Amino acid sequence: MTNPILNDWTTPFELAPFDAISDADFAPALETALAAHKAEIAAIASNPDPASFANTVEALEAAGEALDKVLSVFFTVSGADSNPDREALQREFSPKLAVHFSDISSNKALFRRVADLWAGKDELGLTDEQARVLMLTHRGLVRAGAALEGAEEARMKEIKSRLATLGTEFTQNLLADERDWYMELTDADLEGLPKFAVDAAQAAGQEKGVAGPVVTLSRSIIVPFLQFSPRRDLREKAYAAWTARGANGGKTDNRAIAAEILALRQERAELLGYESFADYKLETEMAKSPDKVRDLLMAVWGPAKARADADAEVLSQMMHDDGVNASLEPWDWRYYAEKRRKAEHDLDEAALKPYLQLDRMIEAAFSCANRLFGLEFRAVDVPLYHPDCRAWEVTRDGEHVALFIGDYFARGSKRSGAWCSAMRSQAKFPDKQAPIVINVCNFAKGDPALLSYDDARTLFHEFGHALHQMLSSVTYESISGTSVARDFVELPSQLYEHWLEVPDVLREFATHAETGEPMPTEMLNRVLDAATFDMGFQTVEYVASALVDLAFHEGDAPGDPMARQAEVLDDLGMAHAIGMRHATPHFAHVFAGDGYSSGYYSYMWSEVMDADAFAAFEEAGGAFDPERAQALEQHILSAGGSQEPDVLYTAFRGRLPGVEALLKGRGLAA
Repeated sequence: MTNPILNDWTTPFELAPFDAISDADFAPALETALAAHKAEIAAIASNPDPASFANTVEALEAAGEALDKVLSVFFTVSGADSNPDREALQREFSPKLAVHFSDISSNKALFRRVADLWAGKDELGLTDEQARVLMLTHRGLVRAGAALEGAEEARMKEIKSRLATLGTEFTQNLLADERDWYMELTDADLEGLPKFAVDAAQAAGQEKGVAGPVVTLSRSIIVPFLQFSPRRDLREKAYAAWTARGANGGKTDNRAIAAEILALRQERAELLGYESFADYKLETEMAKSPDKVRDLLMAVWGPAKARADADAEVLSQMMHDDGVNASLEPWDWRYYAEKRRKAEHDLDEAALKPYLQLDRMIEAAFSCANRLFGLEFRAVDVPLYHPDCRAWEVTRDGEHVALFIGDYFARGSKRSGAWCSAMRSQAKFPDKQAPIVINVCNFAKGDPALLSYDDARTLFHEFGHALHQMLSSVTYESISGTSVARDFVELPSQLYEHWLEVPDVLREFATHAETGEPMPTEMLNRVLDAATFDMGFQTVEYVASALVDLAFHEGDAPGDPMARQAEVLDDLGMAHAIGMRHATPHFAHVFAGDGYSSGYYSYMWSEVMDADAFAAFEEAGGAFDPERAQALEQHILSAGGSQEPDVLYTAFRGRLPGVEALLKGRGLAA
């Protein structure tokens, strides 16, 4: 019997045949794919012909097709629709994959071929894109430890395998804590909650098999509860559970895992000749050094903390006026900030939400992409991995561009947060292939599903990542789409958020769920006027997390990460009533893998550019200026990692930006 994962996919758009794949198919498919990839690498390394770009670098680009298919399917479902079998498989696969890729990076014959090409690169007659791929291939092997020998080489393999295991454990512990905790509510406990929050709690109770509403640790449920519930005792209980994820003791506790991860990363960096993991990690980013990251974060920290401190005084007075004679706590901030927003901006989240229907916001994101880039979206009926998923064919001038999949609703089998991934990235070599892109979110279900303004911003953010994948136009998959420096990857996503705030977009797509009427002009103006409301809080909680991440990796690894976290926050003078956006035990960006380790700052680094980039549209013909849109596609969205990010941005804008645009955009400028 053949394995449906490894068969030729004759499905529409060559999408994985999800309806034919079972969990039992993954392990044998992985073993077959690993063996095939290993044989391909061995053939490249042992090729008796002198190394050439075609028989070495392009051969590496073409290798691993079967493995790519297995991993694209498995990691899609294990992140967005996990179950005990898939969690067990992930624990089994992680060290195997780490060993497999370590074997490739330590293949001396392969490295010699690449190193020979690198040494003679000026004589190879390469195109600019080929030269870029050669540089990245050589640099990647060196940074992976290809030049190490003997005991150091063996130790590097051990470290990579152990880090893969620990990252999986961290993720699964966090998912378990998020999945297992919920707080049942009585009818009396629903007091003060708007209808959308009650509906979400009822739907969550049904999913948990409880005969009544519950609060879960899904952001789309717990944040509205913290915003609207007048029950301070219940807010405290919910907030405590939310911030204790990964730190509850027992088998799901992540604190010891975080400490071991940091120690292993430091050792890994030292084996490669770097003083710290931050020095190693940032070498290939736009920032280049820990000092530049710290300079950016501290330039923002001062104005943000001043705003947050002033806001805390206002909220404390509001709480005291309510007769609560206690200090303002983290579980109070969102509640009183929401009351303040309603009072100062006459903006009520409960009144706003009916205008932000999920389906209409999807239409808005599609419409903006059409006006900017000429993309068209047609719903298609194809087998997907979960009934909540939806799919659209993306075309331009009648030509197929991509398949786009949206998986928008929260559920217990899905890890928290929102993300974009490509089941297949765009490439022209060895064959032309169109991307298959997925946006995954965690919005509360409803009929219709209603979003908060932050939810709508998240939808646009992830769709910005999707556009980066869909509009990619490079030859080699290794530099396709979002395969760029970590502190550049958030530019397209954060930039696309700005189109949600274009008044004409809201006028057309922010229509009431019951009446169909457009958002009243007065409300629209209040929404836009309140865009920077509570920005001191939002910036402080983010920058604190980024500075803790940097401190973890900048010097010697801390033996007690929680103590180091507390030390950093104390040195910053962190406001008592504001918590880190991601405390260490649930800081999945940093500890679930290396992706954002020593790189959580990158959202803000990209924001410096996105604020400046949108200003380029405003300075030209407006948000949909065709020349600026064409330049954005040509120099950033289609270019992938074909050049250094500062070169790409300068080609688009004519210069690099300063921090001033960011502070102005956040309403923090003096």
